[in-house]
Amino acid sequence: MRETVRFLLGDELVEVAACDPTRTVLDWLRLGRRRTGTKEGCAEGDCGACTVVIGRLIGERLHYEAINSCIRFLPTLDGCQILTVEHLRQADGTLHPVQQAMADCHGSQCGFCTPGIVMSLFALWLNEAAPSVARIEDALAGNLCRCTGYEPIIAAALRMNAAPRSSDRFVAAQAEIAARLAELSDEETVAIGDGERCYYAPATTEALAELFSAHPQATLLAGATDVGLWVTKGMRRLDPLIYLGRVEALHEIRDEGDHQRFGAMANHVEARKALARLSPQLDEMMRRFGGEQVRNAGTIGGNIANGSPIGDLPPALIALGATLVLRRGSARRDLPLEAFFLDYRKQDRREGEFVEAVLVPKLPANALFHVSKISKRFDEDISALCGAFYLSRNAAGHIAEARLAFGGMAGIPKRAKAAEAALLGRPWNEASAAAANAALAEDFTPLTDMRASAGYRLKVAGNLLQRFLLETSEPAIPARVAGLLAEVGHG
Repeated sequence: MRETVRFLLGDELVEVAACDPTRTVLDWLRLGRRRTGTKEGCAEGDCGACTVVIGRLIGERLHYEAINSCIRFLPTLDGCQILTVEHLRQADGTLHPVQQAMADCHGSQCGFCTPGIVMSLFALWLNEAAPSVARIEDALAGNLCRCTGYEPIIAAALRMNAAPRSSDRFVAAQAEIAARLAELSDEETVAIGDGERCYYAPATTEALAELFSAHPQATLLAGATDVGLWVTKGMRRLDPLIYLGRVEALHEIRDEGDHQRFGAMANHVEARKALARLSPQLDEMMRRFGGEQVRNAGTIGGNIANGSPIGDLPPALIALGATLVLRRGSARRDLPLEAFFLDYRKQDRREGEFVEAVLVPKLPANALFHVSKISKRFDEDISALCGAFYLSRNAAGHIAEARLAFGGMAGIPKRAKAAEAALLGRPWNEASAAAANAALAEDFTPLTDMRASAGYRLKVAGNLLQRFLLETSEPAIPARVAGLLAEVGHG
């Protein structure tokens, strides 16, 4: 085992031999390294003031991504490069083109959120040569500014693209940084702690299985987009902690013929690309999955294993008929995703067992599929209600199979079995949708909470079925909706 965490802070090699396993990157930067340009706003991954840029190897390619440092634990930086707003200053003291564009376009007022906005734009600038306004808005959805309007910031994002990349020192250094990160990469299990608590980061699925079998009480850490809040808001002490991010096999996404296989650590950005090939409905849902920083860190396996009743992915994957691959030691078992959720925050996961992969079937040519997310804010908000629907029809045009899955309607993501039964053997029309709508009250007794009332949830669930009917029975509607979205810049 390796008893140090190694990463690059800019071009400086940092080695940490002992630390609190749940010390956040933000606290380490501000309190340990006096990098105070990175700000703490919400401490829960919502506002983006703490945004930094992480460089990591994907295969042999160096990839940069914006992340929330307030909920990222320091040891998870092993093998990565971290860049803060202080790194952007040029050797002669001049501003980086991203910073200069923000100044030129008056994109900052009080300045508290500005470093995070600059770092989100910096990641976009490094990865994409000429992003559209819609893409810029997506990249900035995880950054909230309370002083200025967003138009000057978008104008700055467009202006920064005029700066030449060929002479930029970050671009010029990418090959060198990639080589240095490759030197830090190994298949040793990292094991560090603070004298009281332990942190492990295996590099292979075999080492992970062995570790979790030996420490079944451990907290498994994926993207920390929720577990981070257990620490920053819930003040929980997690011991031991097993981080899955160094297991390359868990990041893999591959086409296996009739289905797509997603390793549990595939993040939402990469998962979105693969899911979009299955259905444009999934692409749109994933576009609204948190902010860019959350999508870069959060994982498909973590979203499922977390067991939240309002997670966005499970209803869609249940409707598609997804299967989990669960592993304990060397043994594996397949389990339909819908059977994984037993009760609120309780899953069918045995001691020492972890989610290794998710298998998502491809849609048959004659299938109808729809997914809708309802939330108070359009961007970067948790669902009040999510509905996903799958129908297949026989040669006579009657419904042969129905899977209607909802999140936010019960303590778990759940199928509407009574509503499904009301559809079977019937044509897909207004009368069938009305019958299914009426049956929803048999399937669910929703809760009232801060996001929505019980009555609202039940009403909207039926409305989503009606939307599904309209979009699948009136061919002109999707085209009209796409046209309207394009007019307002969301096409």
